[in-house]
Amino acid sequence: MMLDVIIALSPVVVASIWVFRWYAVVQVGLCVLTCLATETLWQKLTKKPVSLLDGSGAVTGIILGLSLPWSAPWYVPVIGSAVAIMLGKMVFGGLGMNLFNPAMVGRAFIMLSFAGALGASAYVHPDASMAILTQATPLSVAKSSATMAGIPSIWALFMGCTNGSLGETSALAILVGGCFLCIRRTASWQLPVGVILGCAATSGLFQILGLSHLTILQHLLGGSLLFGAFFIATDPVTSPLTPKGKWLFAIGIGAIVVFLRSFSSYPAGVMFAVLLMNAIVPLINRWTIPTPVGGPLPSKS
Repeated sequence: MMLDVIIALSPVVVASIWVFRWYAVVQVGLCVLTCLATETLWQKLTKKPVSLLDGSGAVTGIILGLSLPWSAPWYVPVIGSAVAIMLGKMVFGGLGMNLFNPAMVGRAFIMLSFAGALGASAYVHPDASMAILTQATPLSVAKSSATMAGIPSIWALFMGCTNGSLGETSALAILVGGCFLCIRRTASWQLPVGVILGCAATSGLFQILGLSHLTILQHLLGGSLLFGAFFIATDPVTSPLTPKGKWLFAIGIGAIVVFLRSFSSYPAGVMFAVLLMNAIVPLINRWTIPTPVGGPLPSKS
């Protein structure tokens, strides 16, 4: 399963290197190496078998690295990766026991601790040799403007010719890798479809009510929603087990993302939406237990 995820992430990694060049290599490389080192050290200290070959540490590192800006100082991915493994995974007992997505735990920690390194200004370098690094991210432009002026075209958002977090820019690369996961049945297709439907329905309603000037496609393609839908929401450990629960979980993520983008000071919102829905997954599983074949068991009198 983890090998499938790494293969699915490869188009996104290639696209990030194509757009951001060696910056992407540095960020993703630091995250992967730190995740593997932290997991090994933890298991050595706790005298447990080292389980690097399961691939989960590498997946966490790749996802975390792709969620960072190109400009993050070296200590940001290192600290974020260490926190992701220690607080997001190992303190719960290791792989399969964690309540929250480890990569998002790490990103939330560094987002709150190093806000300047992950804020809107961190993505822009006015004097950069690469033209794309002189542009603000699409959602930052939308947040600071009451109109759609300055927001890249749908084609640019789809292909990835925009600034942003390393893994969010190319919708094409995300769809290629995400469809591979669904075809392989490594990911439940209901989860990405539910996130997309939740975002589309909420953003369409907000546009009608005048609460958001972004179109449905701009919401879907302009940030990390697709990346989150295919590679974060589909984490089998932190998503619901029941069919109805998967739809509730995914649609909730999509809707919360649009709420956060429209009413909070954060231009994105995927990270917080995923963590909020992760927190109620046990309740969703309990609420949506399917009825056994033949009907519910008779109660004892």
